[in-house]
Amino acid sequence: MEEHTSNLNYTTESALLVKTVLERYRRTLTTEPEDSSPHTEMSNINWVASKYFTVDVGKKQIGQYIQTWDVQPRWLYSLDFLYTAEEDYHTFYHYRARFSTPSAQKPIQGTASVYFVVGVSKVKPETVPVEVHFVVESNRLVHTPGKTRFREKWLADVTESKTLLRGAVDL
Repeated sequence: MEEHTSNLNYTTESALLVKTVLERYRRTLTTEPEDSSPHTEMSNINWVASKYFTVDVGKKQIGQYIQTWDVQPRWLYSLDFLYTAEEDYHTFYHYRARFSTPSAQKPIQGTASVYFVVGVSKVKPETVPVEVHFVVESNRLVHTPGKTRFREKWLADVTESKTLLRGAVDL
């Protein structure tokens, strides 16, 4: 596996994702049973088993997952691997999808990022799928594919708030 470790891209969103995943893991060790309730989300994919995970496989599957979102085709995105973080019982792989709505009149627009973390367990059987969570830039709510329906409005809200902030700073 290609080694990628750089904390230069470490973000508040990435830290929140790791903290949430670790807290969920600790709760399941002590008291919380596995969630077996049916989910209404239809845009999920079959995440790869831990033993087959690579940085590139993670990027490909996140891209496939993003393609299931109900967003207008005007939203273009780039998906980048950021870094790996080692913890006691997991290895976390961080990715960022940066969305924008470029046009011929305004090819450079504001962006909205969605941060993903893929958790590979060091203690569960290698046949167990990786755990994937994501958070939208400047938001604290951690989402899980298959349990959350992505809203295009989240991207629009981020780009709009950045535009308003830029306008206030330029005054």
